[in-house]
Amino acid sequence: MGIAIRHAGETTRTVLDDLSNGVTLIVRVVIRFAPLGIFGLVASTLATSGFGALLGYAHLLVVLIGCMLFVALVVNPAIVFWKLRRNPFPLVLMCLRESGITAFFTRSSAANIPVNLALSKRLGLHEDTYSVSIPLGATINMAGAAITITVLTLAAVHTLGIAVDLPTAVLLSVVAAICACGASGVAGGSLLLIPLACSLFGIPSEIAMQVVAVGFIIGVLQDSAETALNSSTDVLFTAAACLGKEEQPA
Repeated sequence: MGIAIRHAGETTRTVLDDLSNGVTLIVRVVIRFAPLGIFGLVASTLATSGFGALLGYAHLLVVLIGCMLFVALVVNPAIVFWKLRRNPFPLVLMCLRESGITAFFTRSSAANIPVNLALSKRLGLHEDTYSVSIPLGATINMAGAAITITVLTLAAVHTLGIAVDLPTAVLLSVVAAICACGASGVAGGSLLLIPLACSLFGIPSEIAMQVVAVGFIIGVLQDSAETALNSSTDVLFTAAACLGKEEQPA
């Protein structure tokens, strides 16, 4: 459809542009009112379940951040070692320090693009490579978003008492990874894809949106850690690809 619309008339393009602007305006209004809705959900939860519900949020946050640390300190170094065949941790820690910390506070992969470009330049990487991979990675390289979608969906499934076998869990991970490629590079972008993952288990949209609300509640730390993982991995894999190519024998 997108390719076909390129050949449409100017009037059609204007109509579609106006519709896009209208949808964007609606989304902005909803996001501005989101804190009020989250406050209502939290107040309702505390009134019903007491402060013990907050402990459940803490457990969920520990699982989320633990998974992201595992990917950042175990999975990513393993991939870099496979490519470079040398100790990957100096490069991994440099990317986390130079890119991850900044992304942790900005909570936006898009906003961290200049930081990653500057770091790639300091590392002496090929400009033709990082000038493409860094902006592209800020959009589609969303390991942290995939973790968030998977963990929060499984938390909802566990809460509802739905049995999940291994093939279904693997399918959920694949769907989450694909969905994460479409996550927005702004704060909380991955949370809006949770209803899609919940639909795999027949979870109603109303309950799925409650899971999204939980994500917003813990989002201060969850989204910061998620963005730090996403953004630091962009420059890490770019560096591994460039350095690995340079070290290959002629």
